[in-house]
Amino acid sequence: MELIVAPPPTPPTTSTASPSSNHLLELPLPLPLRYPKLLHNIHTSSHSQPLLPLTPKTTTWRNNNNKRKEATTSHILHLMDALPFPIPIDIYTSLVKECTLSGDPQTAIELHTHIIHSGIKPPLPFLNRILIMLVSCGLLDNARQLFDSMTVRDFNSWATLFVAYYENADYEESTCVFVNMLDQLGMMEFPPWIWSCLLTACACTVNIPLGMQVHGWLLKLGSSNHVLLSSSLIRFYGRFKCLEDANVVFNQVSRHNTLTWTAKIINGCKEMHFSEALDDFMEMRRQGIKKDSFTFSSVLKACGKMLDHGRCGQQVHADAIKLGLVSDKYVQCSLIAMYGRSGLLRDAKQVFEMTQDEGNADSWNAMLMCYIQNDMYIEAVKFLYQMKEAGMQPHEPLLNKVRIACGSITYPSMN
Repeated sequence: MELIVAPPPTPPTTSTASPSSNHLLELPLPLPLRYPKLLHNIHTSSHSQPLLPLTPKTTTWRNNNNKRKEATTSHILHLMDALPFPIPIDIYTSLVKECTLSGDPQTAIELHTHIIHSGIKPPLPFLNRILIMLVSCGLLDNARQLFDSMTVRDFNSWATLFVAYYENADYEESTCVFVNMLDQLGMMEFPPWIWSCLLTACACTVNIPLGMQVHGWLLKLGSSNHVLLSSSLIRFYGRFKCLEDANVVFNQVSRHNTLTWTAKIINGCKEMHFSEALDDFMEMRRQGIKKDSFTFSSVLKACGKMLDHGRCGQQVHADAIKLGLVSDKYVQCSLIAMYGRSGLLRDAKQVFEMTQDEGNADSWNAMLMCYIQNDMYIEAVKFLYQMKEAGMQPHEPLLNKVRIACGSITYPSMN
């Protein structure tokens, strides 16, 4: 039999075209931030028919057991090492994108190491893509090393590192990154979400001076009237019981929405201005402002502490039914807690029975709290057995309250 040998691969022809722009980076708005991975979008070319990147094909073959196998990134990298010509950056871009979506840290380290030893000179947008890949895979230390080694950084570079620390709850470091970004890039029109994250970080680190300075920057930039930034400022001042400053920000907003009104209601509840919080809720109804689950859960806390035997809470409950929000788990837990504080155990149990089949542990603990608040400890103990049968874990503070109550009360009919 004659042996057939495949011809050697033809070397690629030299092209004078500019490099493909499919590795350009565009950061999406990450708010609300709980708890997403950093993803990114790829810009397409400005031509009527965008150029498609060179995407590595996934190799599939069958063994003797007729099982399909797919080539991994590691296999593709080994194949790339065997090729006799330089690897286009578009190939690496596709691999980086795939690794970012998968979130595999081992693959990310292997791919980054291969890029380093490939000898290519990656442009800044491609480095930003690698930075996002490392952050998305949970390799924050590796991402920081890459960031520190970058000779040129743009807003996307700084924003990626800032969000990485913010999502990791390292608010102290995230504020440091933002301040350093201002030193390097200067004051510019940053997107609203990054200012909102910074105000939250200032509140969590009790950095009041920086938060007030951010307010001054927003006033200077003319951005303080933005509803997202206004609501963030209202929450920031409310966190430190500065209701006068929060109300000043609220009154300066030309057009309110759900965010600003809900932030004001939350501040009223924190300062035990329950009647004012309920009035704000009613004003939202009169102005036709849409109410969400956080609005209802906040105002229901106020209703539970107004000592009116649940009358205002029942009105809010009716509004939730009309808007179809009564099935939301936050609203349900708030309804159970409100009726429990008002001594309306029958109403609380009716709401609980609506959520019993959904496996919501918070509603179970809310119902347990209702029995404890109303000194119904025998019912609380029985309910604990029901929680055990349903596989629900009670909160430890509630268990301690039941233990203390059962240890301090004697029942003549029980040994």
